[in-house]
Order: sequence, then C-alpha cells, then structure tokens
Amino acid sequence: MTVKARVVRQAGKGGGAAAHLRYIQRDGTSRDGERGVLYGADIDRADGRAFLERGADDRHQFRMIVSPEDAERLSDLTGFTRDLMKQMEADLGTPLDWVAVNHFNTAHPHVHVVINGRDDLGENLVINGQYMGQGIRERASELVTLELGPVTEIEQRRKLEAEIGQDRFTRLDRALLEQTQEGRVDMRPGVEVGSSDWVDRSLRLSRLAKLERMGLAQQTSPGIWELEDRLEDTLRALGEQGDITKQMHRALKARGPDQERDPASFRLHGEVPDTPVVGRLIDRHLSDELGEKLSLVVDGIDGRVHHVPGFDPAQVEDISNGAIVSIGAGSVRERPSDRSIAAMAREGIYRPSEHLDRLQLDRWQGKGNPEELVQGHVRRLEALRRAAIVERLDADHWHIPEDFAQRAVAYDAARSPKAMVRLLSTLDLEAQIGSDGATWLDRRLVSGRDGDRAAAGFGREVGEAMTRRQSHHIERGDAIRDPDGATRYRRNLLATLEAREVERVGQEMAARKNLALRPMGPFESISGKLSGPVHLASGSYALMENSYEMALVPWKPEIGRYRNRDMTLSVSEDGGLGWQIGRSRGLGL
Repeated sequence: MTVKARVVRQAGKGGGAAAHLRYIQRDGTSRDGERGVLYGADIDRADGRAFLERGADDRHQFRMIVSPEDAERLSDLTGFTRDLMKQMEADLGTPLDWVAVNHFNTAHPHVHVVINGRDDLGENLVINGQYMGQGIRERASELVTLELGPVTEIEQRRKLEAEIGQDRFTRLDRALLEQTQEGRVDMRPGVEVGSSDWVDRSLRLSRLAKLERMGLAQQTSPGIWELEDRLEDTLRALGEQGDITKQMHRALKARGPDQERDPASFRLHGEVPDTPVVGRLIDRHLSDELGEKLSLVVDGIDGRVHHVPGFDPAQVEDISNGAIVSIGAGSVRERPSDRSIAAMAREGIYRPSEHLDRLQLDRWQGKGNPEELVQGHVRRLEALRRAAIVERLDADHWHIPEDFAQRAVAYDAARSPKAMVRLLSTLDLEAQIGSDGATWLDRRLVSGRDGDRAAAGFGREVGEAMTRRQSHHIERGDAIRDPDGATRYRRNLLATLEAREVERVGQEMAARKNLALRPMGPFESISGKLSGPVHLASGSYALMENSYEMALVPWKPEIGRYRNRDMTLSVSEDGGLGWQIGRSRGLGL
C-alpha cells in the first residue's frame, strides 16, 4: 500500500484548489478513458464547486493519493475509498468533508482524495503527522487484506523479483540501506542482516548486481559492497524521469499510432528551457499530483518532444491542446520601486528621509501612505544589499551604483526564473493551410527563417504544411512562383490577410448580433462592453460592443480582468491600445 499525503495552506486562495480539482478530473483518467468522476461519502457524482465553496476560507486542505499494490484485483475501488474515509473519521473523531476521483490512467490504479480543513465544530481540522505518514497506510492496508487476504510468501517473492531490474527506488534498495553499516553492505554468507531479513539474500545480491551496472554500487572485496552516497535520491530521480517518459508516450499515442516517437527524441527541461521551445502543445498534467503546477508536453519543430514543468494553470487556461505555442524565459521588468530609488538618488546617494519629504509634499497626487512607501523601498534596498548590489552607509544614506537598474533586474530574474507560454496560433496546421487570415505558417514563410525546423516529427509536418500553404497563396493570387522556383508574395501580405479575416469575421458576427461593424484605425475609439477575446488565425482580438455597433481590436492580456465591464478602447497612432474604465484614467500600452 502506498499513501502520499500533503497539507496545502490557504488552498482556497488564488484558485489553486480549483485548479487541482479540475486536473484530477481531466480527460483520460477513468477506466473507459473518459473524464474522471468526482464522488463523495454518499454521492456518486459530487458537486466540485460546492465542495470548493465550503472550503474557501479554510486555513488548509489535505490531499492524498491512495494506491493499493493490487488495486486491479479490488472489486470496488470506490467502496474501498469510502470504507477508508469512514475509518479515518472514526480515528479522528469527526466527520470529514471530502471528495475523491479514481484514476486508471497508469499501471497502478489509485485514488485522489481531497479533504477540506474544518471539523464538525467548525474548527481547524488537525491530523497528526504520524497518522498521515503511517496510520492511513496501515488502515488502507487492513481494508485490502480483508478483501484479498494476506500476501503469501510466493506472492511477496514474485513482487520483489519484479523490482530487481527497475530503474527507481524499490523495497530492495530500502532493505539494502537498512543493512548498511559504515557505508558498507556485508553480503557474506551467515552475516546477520537485522531488520532487512525479510528480503531473501539472493534477491539482494541480484539487486546489487543491477545497481553495479548502473554505477550506483561496487564490490570492494568478496561479499562486501559499497553503495553510492546519493543512491536513494538518484533512483528516485530516475523513477520520476521514467514516469514523465511514460506520460509523454501516452500523450503521443493518444494523437494516433503514427505520432509515436523514439524516446531518444524526448527532452526533459527544468522550469525554464535553455533555448525557446516552439511546437504543438499535446498534453498538460500536474507536475506533482498533490500540487497545482502544470507540466506541458510540446511536440517541437526541432524534431524533439519537450517536457517543461512548473506552470500556473492561469497561464494556459485559454490555450487548448493542439495549439502552436512558444515557451521561453519570461522577461523580468524593472520594478517601480527601483525606478523611484534611481530617480531620487543624488550623486549616487539615496536618502529615505529626502524621499519621504518629497512624497509628503506631493501627497495630493500620490497613492498610499508615504511612510509605508518609503519603508517598502528600504526593505527592497536591504534585499539588494545582501546581494552586494547597493551599500548601506548609514540609516539615511545608501550608495546606488550607476548600473543599479540592470543589476536589480538581473537579481530578480535569477531569484525567480519562470518560463512563459506565448500562443502563436489557436489553429492546427490543417486549418491554417486553407485559412484566409495571417497564420503562423505565413509568418514563417514571409520571414524566410526556417533554420530552427528539423525534417522529423512535427518539424516535418510543418515543412509539408508550409509547402501546401504556398500553393494556396499562388492559387488565390497572393503569390507567384518565378521560373527559378522561388516564391514571391504580394506586398504587405500579412497585413492584407489580417484585414481580410477581421473584416469577414467581423461582418459575420455583426450580422448575427444585428449590429454595425466599426473599423478601428489610429485615433479611433469605441465605448461599450468588453465581451472577451476572439481567437482568429491572425491572432486574438478584443470584442467591444454597445447597443448599435461592435468592433474588433487587437487583444492585450492586461485588459482581460475587465471582461463584461463598460469601458472605452482607443487605438493610438502607433497601433497601441489605450483604455478607460468608468471615470478613472486608464492605462495604455
């Protein structure tokens, strides 16, 4: 029996609990490959939204994964889970507010359980750490034993034999570590092995031979072995990589048998790829099944299949599988506090008292409390001082270097590196080939840059699609082919295609809504309600509408928070977008 448990603080804040619940119910997790079904103590289809609302203000939330070793032999995994939760309620002395989802998408069926953090009296639910670490597993093991009976010696040996060749941390490895004394494992006949005597000597020797081939153990003298210092960490990392590789295989197989790839083409990244990854998004899953961050699987144009972890679900909420994306290091902007510090510095010296006097004089046009603002600047300087970027001369004098802004941005980038996902196209390749808009394929064709594409995998598909897109343009008169075989495109092809698509889609939408379509050029503005983004081949556009007209203007993520609100959008001379909410002065890009 394996039980993993985690306590998540403030899970109801920021949408983390909702993201976790959404992704443990994702498609492909049920026995028939459909979406996972959320159930509770006495209901077969639980209301996830109501569950989240009940726990929105809880201090914490408990999450568990319960994985019986022989789960496939259990007659009713849901019934087992309900029996386990009843036993936990009896042990803890309180009813529990919980929901669960059964997963059959791995070799070992398992259950995800989420428990809200309050007891029946409305107090914070407290579960002893030892009970979470051992007690739940023992209770679950008792329930399985009641149904399947005790594990026989023959069954136990068969299961341990299956672990000999595994590239992950196993029970055999744990037995060897328990036997280790002063960094050595004594495997000579007749030597007492202590608490690991439940593992047959021949099994331990077979596992040591496997570890030796992996470079994680060596026999220093007959019967005496030394294990690698980081044996457990190394094997656990290998097991995690194996799980990721299996997930990538499943994602490719789900797209069709012709999409399967050689594992040699798989590339596993940290949270930020060394070089930008461009390709087709084919899968997303929880990086840690007890957490909220997502990992993305991208079929790259470089012929590799990439796995990148650590994304906030909000980053990819509007990006569907099959879309063309780019993943790279996110840009870190200069902080407003750093700009203020640099602006207030005189001959390389920043004085908090002088800054406070200035803020108090200009208090009528500033925001916030001047004292708190200056204290925040000082805290920022203290952090930068520890990084040797600024120097504290005394309480009211700080030395600010000439390259302060650049070094502060570099400090922030090093402390919290994050990858950003950029949507390149919502359309798959087939839809782009016949589109009347300015597609991602068109941008590649016009730019003439194709050196990042390999003639394998998705890169091969992109090459074939670009050739067909060229033929489409020639048939429509947007390009001609010279006698030497070169293709020449009409002037301002991208702008022409974009205008065509926006006009066509705009007219169709206006006819359905019985509104007039208003073209938006420089210095034009429109007041109305922001209905949200409209995704076209040429990009994303904000739909603005009022009682008599509507308009499509280039979308900016910054205005997403104002969906379904009255506002005014205006286009500047350089194509930038400005907006005004209510009577307040709006921001612009």
